[in-house]
Amino acid sequence: MAKGLILVVDDEEGIRILCRVNFELADYDVVEAPNGPAALEAAREHKPDLILLDVMMPAMDGWEVLHHLKSDDATKDIPVVMLTARTSESDQLKAWGGGVLDFVEKPFDPSVLEELADRVLSGEGEDPEEQQRRQQIVEQLRASERRRRS
Repeated sequence: MAKGLILVVDDEEGIRILCRVNFELADYDVVEAPNGPAALEAAREHKPDLILLDVMMPAMDGWEVLHHLKSDDATKDIPVVMLTARTSESDQLKAWGGGVLDFVEKPFDPSVLEELADRVLSGEGEDPEEQQRRQQIVEQLRASERRRRS
């Protein structure tokens, strides 16, 4: 029996294959989507336990997909982890402020994703200290963003 269902959304086939193979070896079921519209359809149809979402995709980027996911009652509670090469302060603020569970920088070690999935899907959730640290970072990033706009 599978540990859970993970939706991998990335326009790069190699990334999707890498994730699928590693997750399947770790006893997860995997659904793939190559773009934003396919991701939204797959999320509604399959109700995955976790979504790994690339930020930079053509037509509909990960931010737009995230907005649609979190605005839809059918998908708003699905944990989302952003996969990206972009890790600026504004990107982190956008991700965490948008309801993202975590932010994984590309290139990544597949074992890191497996550990993250295991933690999320086991019900462990996030350590209270990690939640507090993340909230402090979000507050610092928001203050920095406000100063930059002034």
